[in-house]
Amino acid sequence: MSDGSTTNSSGFPNPLAWLGRGAIGLFAETGRLAIFAGRTKAAAFTPPWNLAQIWKQIVAIGFYSLPVVGLSAVFIGAALALNIYTGGNRFGAEQFVPNIVVLGITRELGATITGLMLAGRVTAGIAAEIGAMKVTEQIDALKTLSANPFRYLYAPRFLAACITLPVLVLISDIIGVMGGWLVSVFALDFDSTTYLRNTIDFLTMEDVVVGLIKAVIFGAVIAIMGCYQGSKSKAGATGVGRAATLSMVGAAVLVLASNYMLSTLFVRIGI
Repeated sequence: MSDGSTTNSSGFPNPLAWLGRGAIGLFAETGRLAIFAGRTKAAAFTPPWNLAQIWKQIVAIGFYSLPVVGLSAVFIGAALALNIYTGGNRFGAEQFVPNIVVLGITRELGATITGLMLAGRVTAGIAAEIGAMKVTEQIDALKTLSANPFRYLYAPRFLAACITLPVLVLISDIIGVMGGWLVSVFALDFDSTTYLRNTIDFLTMEDVVVGLIKAVIFGAVIAIMGCYQGSKSKAGATGVGRAATLSMVGAAVLVLASNYMLSTLFVRIGI
């Protein structure tokens, strides 16, 4: 229709126009996000660096996330061990519980669960903080003072997330494996020494590195989504709340999508 309406002459919705507008909007939003991510990375990897802000964000993102990451990891490891034991019991393969637990935690669940937990806690917090600064015109004040928001606000959060996520994932791996050990030894009657020896013998450095590489990517996704949605927040409490919600949902979806793509890549190159 020449007027760009999404309804036809009879008043019913035009599905092609609706799909077209949705596709154009998706591509436009993807382009804006890509440009924002590029500018954030350029500010993050070029001097000068605001070390005080980076350290502040490392504490906020990393240290204060330890309780939720630790609790999530221990229960995920425990549940994983129980389910693997149940499945292996059907084929007489219960002895492979420690092998599969450590492989699943280090290569997949440790990084993914940590990324999702921080997508809920950190991304929403960043978006709300940046959004509040946006609606109260603090970001405009920074620009007036010739301070680059990408270098002062976004880059420190980006670097802090990329630094702290691998550390949190490594801690999550250890706690998750120990959660599986606790259930296996005290609930499933595994021998503790044998369980730990099988875990150590089966674990390889490649398994740990795969999870840490994923963690760096997840950290970048979490920080960029929080900063991006916060920077385009609308005025009022509703606008800030919507930005926090959109950032959390977007970060969670992108964490899962990037996890699949990275897993596919590692399988293809044999890691």
